[in-house]
Amino acid sequence: MDRSSLTELHYITSISNVPSVLQHGILSHRRASAVPHESVAMLEIQEMRGRRAVPGGRPLHDYVNLYLCARNPMLFKLKESHQCLCVLRISTDVLDLAAVVISDGNAASGYTAFWPSPAGLARLDHQLVFAEYWTDDDQQAGWRKKRVKCAEVLVPDVIAPQWILGAYVSCTEAEQALCQLQPGLDVIVDRHLFFV
Repeated sequence: MDRSSLTELHYITSISNVPSVLQHGILSHRRASAVPHESVAMLEIQEMRGRRAVPGGRPLHDYVNLYLCARNPMLFKLKESHQCLCVLRISTDVLDLAAVVISDGNAASGYTAFWPSPAGLARLDHQLVFAEYWTDDDQQAGWRKKRVKCAEVLVPDVIAPQWILGAYVSCTEAEQALCQLQPGLDVIVDRHLFFV
């Protein structure tokens, strides 16, 4: 993947978390556990992530995980609660922060590899990461596509509010809720992103 093809990175969260995020930044799983928030994470996935570490680096829970493309299996699983969710748009400048890591798929998977950022972007399959769908008649190919679709940018500890460009929401109701909570934030309605 060529870096010039990336305009932003994505972070999926509850709309209710946005005021705190814009005050404290986006926190790693470990740091967020000390702050009141509404988690959108799936328990079984977090248990897997809790047992994994970046080779030569830190535990996965010490990183903020961003997606290159939020229209992925995680957001698909959350589609029924789309009115409560937003996808924060994050500047690609975070790729140049110290100790940032690129994963070529879901970081919880044992099949995923990790590289330093930003050079690791060259290891990503652009077509699979940004594919419209990840299903396949061949089960093995489908599993691979699903894993790769969830490629991540892992940022140690916290992403400062200055790197947040705005947010996507699924509908006008979500837009109104977010704009009421956080006036002045650039909010874009994108039904397709949220599978609605």
